[in-house]
Amino acid sequence: MLKGKYFMNLQTPIANLSGVGPFVAKKLTRLGIKTLEDLLYHFPFRYEDFSKITPIDKITLNCNVCVKGKILEIKGTRTWQKKMHLTTAVIEDKTGAIKVVWFNQPFLLKTIQSGQELYLAGKARMNKDGVFLSNPVYEIADEINPTKHTARLVPVYEETIGLTSRWFRNFFAKNLPFLSEHLVEFLPSQIIQQYNLLPFKEALWQIHFPQSLQMAQKAQNRFAFEELLITELFVLKERLKINQQKAPVIDLKLEEIKKFVQSLPFRLTDSQKKCAWQILKDMQKPHPMNRLLEGDVGSGKTVVALIAILNCIKNGYQVALMAPTEILANQHFKTAAVLLKKFKVRIALLTGKKDLLISQKISYEKDGKMLLETIEISRSKILEKTKKGEIDLLVGTHTLIQDKVKFQNLGLVIVDEQHRFGVQQRAKLNQKSDILAHFLSMTATPIPRTLALTVYGDLDLSVLDQMPSGRKPVITKIIPPQKREEAYQFITKQIEQGNQAFVICPRIEPNSPENTESLLERKNIWAEVKAVKAEYEKLAQEVFPRFKVAMMHGKMKANEKEKIMRQFQNGKIDILVSTSVVEVGIDIPKATVMIIEDADRFGLAQIHQFRGRVGRSDLQSYCFLFTNSAGKKTRERLSALLQAKNGFELAQKDLEIRGPGSLLGAKQWGLPDLAMSYLNNLQLIETVREAAKNLLTNDPYLRDFALLNKKINNLGQKIHLE
Repeated sequence: MLKGKYFMNLQTPIANLSGVGPFVAKKLTRLGIKTLEDLLYHFPFRYEDFSKITPIDKITLNCNVCVKGKILEIKGTRTWQKKMHLTTAVIEDKTGAIKVVWFNQPFLLKTIQSGQELYLAGKARMNKDGVFLSNPVYEIADEINPTKHTARLVPVYEETIGLTSRWFRNFFAKNLPFLSEHLVEFLPSQIIQQYNLLPFKEALWQIHFPQSLQMAQKAQNRFAFEELLITELFVLKERLKINQQKAPVIDLKLEEIKKFVQSLPFRLTDSQKKCAWQILKDMQKPHPMNRLLEGDVGSGKTVVALIAILNCIKNGYQVALMAPTEILANQHFKTAAVLLKKFKVRIALLTGKKDLLISQKISYEKDGKMLLETIEISRSKILEKTKKGEIDLLVGTHTLIQDKVKFQNLGLVIVDEQHRFGVQQRAKLNQKSDILAHFLSMTATPIPRTLALTVYGDLDLSVLDQMPSGRKPVITKIIPPQKREEAYQFITKQIEQGNQAFVICPRIEPNSPENTESLLERKNIWAEVKAVKAEYEKLAQEVFPRFKVAMMHGKMKANEKEKIMRQFQNGKIDILVSTSVVEVGIDIPKATVMIIEDADRFGLAQIHQFRGRVGRSDLQSYCFLFTNSAGKKTRERLSALLQAKNGFELAQKDLEIRGPGSLLGAKQWGLPDLAMSYLNNLQLIETVREAAKNLLTNDPYLRDFALLNKKINNLGQKIHLE
């Protein structure tokens, strides 16, 4: 099984396995397979049922069949018109004979010979010469060795160029018997017994070569339970780790909070009040808050965060607010400066390009436009003031977690749209390593309950499920091809009134997310750019030649994208044509139209987020879903956008239709596809969570389960929490 004198374990590199080598290993890497464990856990995504042998005289057209018979003759011909090699044969059983045709497989003439008994599995077609088996899978009948490709439930795997399902079946059939002697069960015996799970070795064999669909399902249940249990144990251990840390006790400054709420130019929703209270109560505890604040775009997450910020500052502690991009950091900086202007909060902005220190003076022009009087000072000066405690709120990008940034008395860390922010990162921000700041993450991505219990299980959840009063709902319409010109005329009128529009084009997802240098992904990126460029040129030159049209896509550098977004925000661009890279949470008050091209190619939750980019003011806004698909399923799915009351309903619908991988990306989490596919099963999630809690209650450090602990640590490395 292994080359040379290697000691084998699940982390053995695949290049060291017999029958693999560097050439095949490179192909396997395209599928994210780097170790023996990755290879063993490359499970079939479906099974072809060829277990029933069909007599030749009972063959049905266009249905999968498996026949067993003797080859009467086999020959090869070439069709000169199409330059195609045809291998034709005739196979016979007791009930009759049928012609077999293989396309462009001349090597079969050396593999299959007249007189051999074969299994053939595939579909029967018909042409002018009659019924024939088209390109069937073949296997020589062998009374001793069991079949792998025919006459059974046949596993079908995710493939890549040069590696077919046949290769995977051959590899597993040859090597699983040997591997079974060396692989050790790592789930606790009481878990296996209590939840009626297949043991590891049996499950591994049954998932790759199942005796029946029932056994395949039992094997899938075992591995789904296993992976979900590891995930639950990981997040619960993270929660335990957080709870064992010390944190500053932030008392509730009720009078200051009341003054702040009364100073707001709008009324808080009941949902905002509830979430703010949950956060403030958490921060009164002596261990760190670890909370996720989620809510639809425009539901008022920033104001809730500012309540926590002000309360923390009035207790004498500093706050760090981190955003994923400079433009969003700038927006948070300005919002905080305006809403906290009466409370003498010292605010600074620290980004890659510009460092600003806000003064307390804020003036307004006659038209109501806000002017911030800012002092631009050096980075070193801001760092010095932060270290001395002379900055109350430091807003910035990832520059905040650089080694040079030190706080005198950090009490709260808030991050926008980045939920994975670990203990070590927070400790880096703290000068005193024995005290850990409270943590609040904010997201506009609605998270269904099953995901909240697993992927985000280490975070407490606060949900904003109300929109501020007075906000006009975005009018959403599905636009078929024949209505496109009418929609363009409507957009023209909107822009003539001084408003702006987004045009979102579908992003082509790379097939190999872990191999960022792969040729396939580079091609996909260019395909994405080409699609956006074509749409941009059409709109700029043909549809809206009078207006300023700009383009943005994932191939651009971050500073290029931010420059375009800033110009759009400042009204220098009328129409922005972009892929899904458009920034979450950016306010473009004059943007009243969102066009989504080929809307059927996006998830519902993603479309809902795009829609949230408009309707950020008191102007009536519109979202047009362009689709060329006339299918009933597409119409039903997109119609959910017209009916759902909020993003949470849509996220749940998306979870049911497309699976959790579309919501958050399986590779990002290190979860196998099988575990991801079970994340919409709430009953299973709650069962697994209970099992994980019981294990940790009896053995918080899992000292009796070293192999299980190792699995948990491996998941932590994949997730990159720290």
